[in-house]
Amino acid sequence: MLLRLAFSILILVGPVVPQLGTAYIDSVNGISFWGLNDIVHGVTYGYVFPPLADNSTEFIGEIVAPIDTQWAGVSPTGTMLQSLLLVAWRNGNSIVRSARFATDYVQLVAFTQPILTDLPTTGVNSTHWRWVYRCQNCITWPTTTGGTNSIPISAFGAPAWTFSSVAVDEPANPNSTFQEHTDFGFYGFDFSSAHVDSASYAYWASGGTGPTGTPTTTTTTTSTSTSSTPTATATPYDYIVVGAGPGGLITADRLSEAGKKVLLLERGGPATWETGGTYGPTWAAGYNLTKFDIPGLFETMFTDSNPFWWCKDITVFAGCLLGGGTTINGGLYWVPPDSDFATSSGWPASWSNHISYTNKMLARLPSTDAPSTDGKRYLEQSASVAAQLLNYQGYRQLNINDSPDDKEHVYGYSSFDFIGGKRGGPVATYFQSAKVRPNFTFRQYSYVQNLVRNGSQILGVQTNDTSLGPNGVIPLNPNGRVVLSAGSFGTPRVLFRSGIGPTDMITLAQNDATAGPRLPPQSQWINLPVGYNVSDNPSINLVFTHPSIDAYENWAQVWSNPRPADASQYLANFSGVLAASSPRLNFWRALPGTDGKTRWVQGTVRPGAASVNTAYPYNASQIFTITLYLSNITSRGRIGVDAAMTARPLVNPWFSDPVDKVVLIQAINELVLNVKNIPGLSLITPDNTTTVTDYVNDYDPASLGSNHWVGSASIGSVVDENAKVLNTDNLFIVDASIIPQLPMGNPHGMLMSMAEQAVARILVLAGGP
Repeated sequence: MLLRLAFSILILVGPVVPQLGTAYIDSVNGISFWGLNDIVHGVTYGYVFPPLADNSTEFIGEIVAPIDTQWAGVSPTGTMLQSLLLVAWRNGNSIVRSARFATDYVQLVAFTQPILTDLPTTGVNSTHWRWVYRCQNCITWPTTTGGTNSIPISAFGAPAWTFSSVAVDEPANPNSTFQEHTDFGFYGFDFSSAHVDSASYAYWASGGTGPTGTPTTTTTTTSTSTSSTPTATATPYDYIVVGAGPGGLITADRLSEAGKKVLLLERGGPATWETGGTYGPTWAAGYNLTKFDIPGLFETMFTDSNPFWWCKDITVFAGCLLGGGTTINGGLYWVPPDSDFATSSGWPASWSNHISYTNKMLARLPSTDAPSTDGKRYLEQSASVAAQLLNYQGYRQLNINDSPDDKEHVYGYSSFDFIGGKRGGPVATYFQSAKVRPNFTFRQYSYVQNLVRNGSQILGVQTNDTSLGPNGVIPLNPNGRVVLSAGSFGTPRVLFRSGIGPTDMITLAQNDATAGPRLPPQSQWINLPVGYNVSDNPSINLVFTHPSIDAYENWAQVWSNPRPADASQYLANFSGVLAASSPRLNFWRALPGTDGKTRWVQGTVRPGAASVNTAYPYNASQIFTITLYLSNITSRGRIGVDAAMTARPLVNPWFSDPVDKVVLIQAINELVLNVKNIPGLSLITPDNTTTVTDYVNDYDPASLGSNHWVGSASIGSVVDENAKVLNTDNLFIVDASIIPQLPMGNPHGMLMSMAEQAVARILVLAGGP
């Protein structure tokens, strides 16, 4: 049968390079490879070439995959069409492999030019399968269009890998058909460094094993492979900060500012142009801009065909790149009200005086409700219509961030953390000041898997990066400290894999082939409610139409084909529609619940709609959305990991307390009450075929959340008032996981203020370096 093509998406996104290949030595066969270990699936892809002077037409490669990998493959050129494609899979205790070729988007065919020879360490054991091969006639090949294609063996390239969890159709047949890959990726690769001397290459190519090869370059031997032999000497640090989201960036900047020797580790790669990112729209080519620089591309984060920025081992949206969520969110930036840090919100009394820390944040990163560099606001029709609706209900307009404690029946223009018409946030501020200090070290693509600890004392961290220490272990200086800032899902997983958390989660880690052997003895497990007390704003979208609205093509064209005048204006001076993300207006009001607790409703107004479900005819160019979010909620959920160590919600946090739902339904009913008073305004989702109550009751749980997850390592239950993990000596957490209750607005600003206060507490706490 004709199946969807593996590799078929490669040609569409070839320039994207979210990871970098490094050198490593395979401990099984002693061959010096250059390549990548994909940290999500645990598959290693490697290459080694003879000297450039030999003008050879071959290379040695390997694919080492966990036993349940159904098939894996490589494209050394990073594209599908007219390229060498190699695929392999396990058939019982044997490896089946083949070379493939494609001239069009049809089923891959056998490629007869390459000569493939399996080398001796090819095989299968109880945990992995391994294909080590010699590929002759594999450097240059003719294309069907009359030209040639080749691997850039003397230059930098972007090879691709593919992975599938779906078995091939005929496992014993090297030419079997198979379905499209279930995952893929690219990585930067300096092919010019991946060469060894003639004697070493000849020895390995003839089936020899052992560390005989002598690299012909001075490249430092590093690895992301769990089977590599480390050669690096570890450098100890005063502070190791895990995760370069907002909490980690602020923490690392302030610690290094205080003179501490700081290592900041980020599992992902760069984003904005100034951080080394390159992934941008073709219409902005030559302007040093990426997708993450241009605020108007925010909505495309969720529709892009190559969303490499999302963490692949977390089942909700989470950013795995420099800046974390602040690099991919809408940039809404609210100065926290006093209630966000009140004891009634779960904070220790000593945290209530947040003003000085909030002011430190604002001094580094001011807010703006007019992000275009010309000071004008654009595409404001939806804000104007929504303001008419709110005025009927007694709302007042003000500058929201000028009066952060005034949130009752108020509305104002959306406020952002953008700078000069581009994305700002902690990457454009805190990271920039930290990276120039000699006592600050930043490593990307470094994935912290667990802490190394002895009882209550943290000794260092275990990573996938053997260039930082033997077996990837990075130690602390005497009195050194670790700060976890890996986010509401990432931080709990590190804790579980370190023997800290509920017994059921640690037991899952104990049963994992990689995590289990690294756990401390069960007598040293620390039982804390990590993963509990989790909350996230329940949110409901309401879709309206009005003849004055410009829905801006629902933001569908801004990536590939924006309006020419808007693109030109933005490229000229970072002004216009594209200098802001989609929100245009925000509003708040308080509503009491039957339990006597006051909840807050936030509304966000934006042109366009994520989806429309209506029986009414409507003009798609005139739609806009009001999303209602509920905060100060009492519903709670739980997050954890599964047997594959994938982080996920275990209990959804929305409407576990029915009072929350009742209040949100009341807020919707009140909001739409005066729609009839605005000429031309129509509510189309929900329409008159349902009630608001049924609309909320039937709302898809997958769309109900806001990705504002907090509380999974709450202050007071998992960390103390100094952000130190209970029953440990030198482990701290500074990220959204310690926030005990949702703030009144989007958590971005409140989280950054929290980080300023937390790192100040850590610095003055006795016993540190």
